[in-house]
Amino acid sequence: MCPICIEPQNRTGYSEFLLLGLSDDPEMQPLLFGLFLSMYLVIILGNLLIILAVTSDSHLHTPMYFFLCNLSLTDISFSTTTVPKMLVNLQTSSKTITYAGCLTQVTFVYLFGCLESLLLAVMAYDRLVAICQPLHYLVIMNPRPCGLLVLLSFFFSFLDSQLHYLMVSQLSFCEGVEIPHFFCDFSQLLNLACSDTSTNNILIYFIGAVFGGVPLSGILFSYYKIVSSILRVPSSGSKYKAFSTCGSHLSVVCLFYGTGLGVYLSSAVSSSQKKDAVASVMYTVVTPMLNPFIYSLRNRDIKSALWRMIRRIV
Repeated sequence: MCPICIEPQNRTGYSEFLLLGLSDDPEMQPLLFGLFLSMYLVIILGNLLIILAVTSDSHLHTPMYFFLCNLSLTDISFSTTTVPKMLVNLQTSSKTITYAGCLTQVTFVYLFGCLESLLLAVMAYDRLVAICQPLHYLVIMNPRPCGLLVLLSFFFSFLDSQLHYLMVSQLSFCEGVEIPHFFCDFSQLLNLACSDTSTNNILIYFIGAVFGGVPLSGILFSYYKIVSSILRVPSSGSKYKAFSTCGSHLSVVCLFYGTGLGVYLSSAVSSSQKKDAVASVMYTVVTPMLNPFIYSLRNRDIKSALWRMIRRIV
């Protein structure tokens, strides 16, 4: 137990936590600042270009690209939840974050992290309908159900974030809490809490199984049906064309869930909290940065739309 705790009823804006970041070496701070500023700018620019290309080209006003726009917007929001605060801390050599700011980070990290997972599941369903029921695709995936799928994804993501918010808000913390991370990571907060967290640990596994396991199961089922349908096609050219429409999405799914699983396994195997923070960079920064490249480099329609947009500007 901690000697001095911030009781739940006394938690206000004056309470502060310390974010220890990725490195304690002062000489590394300018290098880290330049690196993450560059990556953040690439995230913003790359995803904005995807959104502008899709919205400005009428040929891309289809369900697949509608979901892609929402995924790009989610990537921008996801990285904006953590990276700007880290950049400010690196530039000012200040490691503090208020209790309210920490709660806000936890809320939005889970909101946009869960939303990305659900959108990837929705995009897998979109590919399932396009390949397995091509004649009914435009009827099934008309604008109304597409909008409803995005709204439902946001609703369940909001529910997930509020559950995490409530769990953190019920915890008691010691004065001068040091979080060995570059943002307020929920698992680190549980480890640093003064109060009993046994119920929270049970809840976090249950919530993770529901909001993480269900979308992943949906993706796996969709691709099982897609592969089964494609293998029945006699023409090798038709098979390649069908697989190519899923290539970008499958790459993003592997990147997102692969990095998330990597962070989980590294935290389970390694006792180094600094290594956990470095591993978390993969899904909070690297994945949102690479997504636009995956979709633009592997997708002829996006490349063509980007070139047409650039030619109009020039």
